[in-house]
Amino acid sequence: MKSFIEGFKEFALRGNMMDMAVGVIIGGGFTGIVTSLTDNFINPILNLVTRAEMYTFRDLARFASRFASDLVNFLILAFVLFCLIKGINKILSFGQKKEEPAAPATKKCPYCLSEIPVQATRCAHCTSVLEQGADRTER
Repeated sequence: MKSFIEGFKEFALRGNMMDMAVGVIIGGGFTGIVTSLTDNFINPILNLVTRAEMYTFRDLARFASRFASDLVNFLILAFVLFCLIKGINKILSFGQKKEEPAAPATKKCPYCLSEIPVQATRCAHCTSVLEQGADRTER
């Protein structure tokens, strides 16, 4: 049973699954904005142009406040979702060790500026003796 739960946790918290869940939630919230835009701006403008209905300033203010309310609701949803995902990522990163950057495998020759291995004492391109190599040979 424990391996089943671990497998499900790995599946549900995998990057692709989280991205899809965020997309569905944001898509649902954005649907509210599009519906509000249509109901509160586009339809009243079409009704005015076709003279199907006349509106007062109170009606226009109500349309604008409804759209603003839906827009604020979407922004709150997006902010809460952002905080939730950020928290989940922080919780998941507690058990992981930070990877240290690997030591560079190459360096630049100070004479010809070509890439050479770090352990090299002589440049393979210009055959110059490198400073590290000069220190070793003088001893």
